[in-house]
Amino acid sequence: MTKKVGSAGRFGVRYGRKIRKRVADIEKKQKKFYVCPSCNVVRVKRVSVGIWKCKKCGLKFTGRAYEV
Repeated sequence: MTKKVGSAGRFGVRYGRKIRKRVADIEKKQKKFYVCPSCNVVRVKRVSVGIWKCKKCGLKFTGRAYEV
C-alpha cells in the first residue's frame, strides 16, 4: 500500500488509474466509522454489504452498500 493509491496498491500497474482510484475511494468509504443514528456517536462500522453495526450501543441496521 502506498500513499498515492492507498488500498488499490495491491493491483500494481494493472486495470488503469481511473478504476484503481474508484476502488480506493470506495474502500476508504466502507472502512471508516460513521455516526450512529441511535446514540449519535461515531462508532458505526460496516458488517457486510448494506449492514451496519454500532460498536457502542450494539444497534444493527441497514443502509447503503458502502456508506450509511
